[in-house]
Amino acid sequence: MPDLNHGDDAAAVNSLRSAVMRLSRRLKHQRVDESLSPTEISVLGTLARCGNATPGELARKEHVQPPSMTRIVALLEAKGLVRLEPHPEDRRQKVVTQTDKAEAMLEEARRKRNAWLAGLAEVLEEDEWAKLRAAAPVLEKLAQI
Repeated sequence: MPDLNHGDDAAAVNSLRSAVMRLSRRLKHQRVDESLSPTEISVLGTLARCGNATPGELARKEHVQPPSMTRIVALLEAKGLVRLEPHPEDRRQKVVTQTDKAEAMLEEARRKRNAWLAGLAEVLEEDEWAKLRAAAPVLEKLAQI
């Protein structure tokens, strides 16, 4: 592995960080439901990707404190986007489950963001698009670490 802290590699890391941050901010503006906070949307996305989870598991995955997640889950439940169900093995805990309403909202949000991003990509040359398409699994891997 090259030393990514010096020279051209460091410049590439800096450029990647900056571009990913700017693109992420722009994608966040392509929202379907303005009443949800970015954190609430993130929790729904985590449930969609990872499946049902306890509030504690969600707190770990979202890197927030458990009391904060308890409040977020309560807000989402009040909006009809999640429901709390008994834990199958531990009656002291609850499992957070996404509702059909949340699934439909997330699908619409994905559709809108994908269309926006596809519109941006239309300005790319074929070889640029091929490189970006090839880089997608690598970026996905970094996002999962």
